[in-house]
Amino acid sequence: MILAVICLAQLTVVLDNTILNVAIPTLSRDLKATTTDIQWVINAYSLVQAGLLLAAGSASDRYGRKKLLLEGLALFGVGSLAAGLAQSSGQLIAARAGMGVGGALLLTTTLAVAIQIFDADERPKAIGIWAAVNALGFAAGPPIGGLMLAHFWWGAIFLINIPVVLLALVAVQALVPESKNPSGHRPDLLGALLSTVGMSAVVYAIISGPEHGWGSGQVLLPAAAGVVVLVAFALWERRVPYPMLDMQFFRDRRFVGAVAGVVLITFGSGGTLYLLTQQLQFVRGYAPLEAGLRIAPFALTVVALNSVGISARLMRRLGLPLSIAVGMALLAAGFMVAALPSSDGYGVLLVGLVLMGAGCALANPAIVEAIMGAIPPEKAGAGAGVDGTMSELGTSLGVTVLGAVMNARFTALLPAAVAGAGSLPAALTAADTEAERGAVMDAFISGIETSQLAGAAAVLVGGCVAALLLRRAERPAVEGYETTKAE
Repeated sequence: MILAVICLAQLTVVLDNTILNVAIPTLSRDLKATTTDIQWVINAYSLVQAGLLLAAGSASDRYGRKKLLLEGLALFGVGSLAAGLAQSSGQLIAARAGMGVGGALLLTTTLAVAIQIFDADERPKAIGIWAAVNALGFAAGPPIGGLMLAHFWWGAIFLINIPVVLLALVAVQALVPESKNPSGHRPDLLGALLSTVGMSAVVYAIISGPEHGWGSGQVLLPAAAGVVVLVAFALWERRVPYPMLDMQFFRDRRFVGAVAGVVLITFGSGGTLYLLTQQLQFVRGYAPLEAGLRIAPFALTVVALNSVGISARLMRRLGLPLSIAVGMALLAAGFMVAALPSSDGYGVLLVGLVLMGAGCALANPAIVEAIMGAIPPEKAGAGAGVDGTMSELGTSLGVTVLGAVMNARFTALLPAAVAGAGSLPAALTAADTEAERGAVMDAFISGIETSQLAGAAAVLVGGCVAALLLRRAERPAVEGYETTKAE
């Protein structure tokens, strides 16, 4: 029952990472939002979460995981109400940033509670179910968003969170036990500020690149500032007595390998799903609900393989390194299949979605297990913060970088008559002839295909790197055991 409650809270938060994807055309029309505005509506939520997750994890260890779980639900509900009633893209961006604060508390406390409740034998299956719900929320966002948009105005995709939040508040209060680390230390607030500012500046530079030019001061200055602030964050974390992120963790190859895996798997998944929903609506002409339903096999595959324990059994048989390598290879293959021309029909895309789901079902739980296994149990909140931070960072950068690749390719191929258009609808409106409109669509399709292939390459490289580091981390322990046994 407790696992069901924390999965409900987790599902609500993760849904909001992708539920907006099918609303992109609607927001562009109703709020007059540009492509950059849309990216910030999506990234404001993820960036605030990514900056606060480490501090939230440390706070949950010290002040109580149940207490902060309740506070996170309340903040998330208030932010959802503000987002649903927003009247402009600026208001929506601000509300999404506020939701990110509550989301940061929820993402860390749900995994930390699961780690505390289940013992070593039950934990792999519990993490598998938690990861399945995580992937379900990630992939079910488009169908749910499409269903809401088919019957209500766009604000309903946020207001639907409120009854779920109220139910979760009651269930958490009644069922979830309190747990904390008595020796926990105060949160590293300066570290949280530095990480948030640094990542925001870097992502802002990436988003602004296609619009202002990669060599312009509007891009280079925030990029340089972001890098400097992130370096300052790393230096501060090495000096502060109770760091938000203990830099000693990076001496552990298992930890580094798992971190690399979680960043790149979410980078590819977040960016590709963002692009895929646009491909289905703008290129294939599906309504939001139709587009969402056509992406549903991705989520269903993840849930099916994890809920029946297939992924957990494969993890035990293959081991963590090989599970991550195989899973991310399947995911990359799915991305490449999804990048095939739209004229090949839905059957080809369905194969790609199933491959993507199988890859996520195998790789995600293995990565979470590797990260949490490299961190002491009493720091479960901090460990969940690391996992959540890397996930949110990967998702945000996936949307940003792959979106920037798409925009760069799209704008480079636009006909001269519509050069400078900020989005596909604007370019189609500015086109005067059918030939120009056809050239605009060809440019957009090429941009999506190029960026999807870039995401597949990133995931494949990430899987190889993560598996290699994890394998090397396990080898000394195995060799040491064999030497002792021989003696």
